[in-house]
Amino acid sequence: MTSTNPPTERFAVPFDPDRSLASLSRSELAVLGREWLMHGHLQDRVGMPMAHTGRPREEMEAIAIDEWMAASPVYSRRVQRALGFIGDGVDTIFKNIQLDVGAPHQFMDFRLTVHDHDNGEFFLAHCGALMDVEPMGQEYTKGMCHTIEDPTFDATAVATNPRAQIRPIHRPPRVPSDRNPHCHWTVKIDESHPEVFAHPFVALVEQSRIADIAIDATDTFDEPGGWADYSGPFDPDFQLEDLSHGALSIALQEVAVQSHLLLRGFCLAVADRAGVDAAIEMVSNIVVGLGGTTAERLTRAFDFGTGASGLATMLQIHPLFWPRTYVQPLIELDGESVRFALRSDSVIFNEADDFTFLASMPGSSDRAVLAIAQGFDRRAVVESVETREGERCAFKISIDESATPAVPQSEVSLAKISTGAVFEFQQRRPLRN
Repeated sequence: MTSTNPPTERFAVPFDPDRSLASLSRSELAVLGREWLMHGHLQDRVGMPMAHTGRPREEMEAIAIDEWMAASPVYSRRVQRALGFIGDGVDTIFKNIQLDVGAPHQFMDFRLTVHDHDNGEFFLAHCGALMDVEPMGQEYTKGMCHTIEDPTFDATAVATNPRAQIRPIHRPPRVPSDRNPHCHWTVKIDESHPEVFAHPFVALVEQSRIADIAIDATDTFDEPGGWADYSGPFDPDFQLEDLSHGALSIALQEVAVQSHLLLRGFCLAVADRAGVDAAIEMVSNIVVGLGGTTAERLTRAFDFGTGASGLATMLQIHPLFWPRTYVQPLIELDGESVRFALRSDSVIFNEADDFTFLASMPGSSDRAVLAIAQGFDRRAVVESVETREGERCAFKISIDESATPAVPQSEVSLAKISTGAVFEFQQRRPLRN
């Protein structure tokens, strides 16, 4: 069926040495926000195959359950506070879903209906995750749509109300095979429901620095229009274009925090079964596949220009290096190359463990810098350079125009098993006045 939605404009974003989220327009932030939501979603499309290697499907599913149950209540409550919609009803649960990396807009096309404070329902008009798993057969489909979703849906709801239950009306495997909507669920809050308690890993996630990191809301936002928060009524057709300039900046930084927290949940789940070293080894590979794939998506979504300046701009808005209160990159144009470094006093390097995207840098995760650079241009070349005072690591990145474009690293190719790697977003509504 042909879409009636206009194509998303591909905005030109030139290099700005003082780049901040405030320097992007509302329209640009809406496009970027959808890309950052997809970034968080694709994290598991890289991580779960690694967790499955040498392990039965059931153990991979258990890792996914622990991961999401550990992280989603923490980041759901953060988003509620940040955008001003703390509550205990179905409308609050649904607002959380609309701002969750588990439900990137359009790719996971949730259609949500609130009946009253205690009752609602939703269906998915399109489920990109189902499109990815259906070709793998009914066992994997049931694993995702039954085994994983039953506990993790309730774990998200528990951030709002421990008496909430999310239950299926129907769900895959689809009968007939082209059945739409893909799945349909009810949400009901009732005092007679047994209380849902937090997963034991939630307390461990809450102990991390990223769990309570403050985000930067001090930039000057002067573009008019949009909601300053989401404290108003639930809107079933909510899009990022509804938010104000400042609210978009807050929302995007919270989306970046979600990815960091989700990785922490993944590491806890793997370490519990296979040990800390196994978890850290997986992270160094996940960051390659995820970082490179997101770089490719950002380069398609925006017109950064070519060469070093375009590469520098892409690095400035890559979600791995946000929020700036947690990760502080130093990105400079140096003639025809980019000098990229990470400040050693970044909070991400002060976590009590190595369950972060960048903990092993410099080291095995240096391949991630190459994957990200080659996501912009396959002819990118990366070399380590001497650090300056206050830097953790530093790199010189250049584009060798005479080079043969490099083949993507294996982890980047792994991410492309998901249709999310190439999914194209559309702008469904104009900016709200």
